[in-house]
Amino acid sequence: MNFESILEKMKQHSPSVLGKNSVSEYSILLPLIQKEGELHLVFEVRSHKMRRQPGEICFPGGKVDAEDDMEQDAAVREATEELGVGAEHITHVYPFDYLVSPFRMMVHTYVGFMNCEVTDMNPNPDEVEEVFTVPLAFFLENEPKVHHVHFEVKPDEDFPYHLIPGGENYKWQTRPVEELFYFYEDKVIWGLTAKVLNHFIDMIR
Repeated sequence: MNFESILEKMKQHSPSVLGKNSVSEYSILLPLIQKEGELHLVFEVRSHKMRRQPGEICFPGGKVDAEDDMEQDAAVREATEELGVGAEHITHVYPFDYLVSPFRMMVHTYVGFMNCEVTDMNPNPDEVEEVFTVPLAFFLENEPKVHHVHFEVKPDEDFPYHLIPGGENYKWQTRPVEELFYFYEDKVIWGLTAKVLNHFIDMIR
């Protein structure tokens, strides 16, 4: 390996997230819809049949599959499958920011507009318990409640302490993780959904 070959590789390299090959990639759509003369965001209540996070509130979305040419395709595909609408009803889709979670997940987010009525939707009952909307103005006018989760660092029993400075007294870097909660009528929006939502509201505000 010489300088020229390394230089050529660097010229051809596109920056990405370190460790991307070991994470699962997901895409979600923040769907905006016109309702009663104002913009609303569309949310789903996950079916209680779902293995992961049953009954929780989320945006449409799911895992990026091999059949998806782009992450955006996954967001639109999942939204059509979950909400029971045609792809032609989802327009003006724009990339938003992406999130890398500590649980080996990379989440691509998109914002799109739905040119249909909520009553035109036919949610997939295997995935969606309920669809509801919240006026965008509600989130612009109401800040989320903030709570914190503390994660414990617990190395394996055979962790090689003798190889690191400080050994068993090594000062691990830990910090509390913010969890945001929005309360709208009888609905509680929290977790990753609330985090992405709050970031979007900050951006448009």
